[in-house]
Amino acid sequence: MASTLGFRPTPEDERILREAARPGESVSDVLRRALRLLDHEAWLTQFHKDAETLKDEDVNAEPNAW
Repeated sequence: MASTLGFRPTPEDERILREAARPGESVSDVLRRALRLLDHEAWLTQFHKDAETLKDEDVNAEPNAW
């Protein structure tokens, strides 16, 4: 992957970046934070799918592993 990425923000993107920036934070910092939030969102989505799949599992009915 390239060490830098090009990004041409729309006026709306610029507004979001400005409003999301913490004091002393660069645009790159804001984008990195946003990427981590997207990653966390994907993790949560998978977590909820897994939880839904396992919701009827009764671990008390399983034999002890030890």
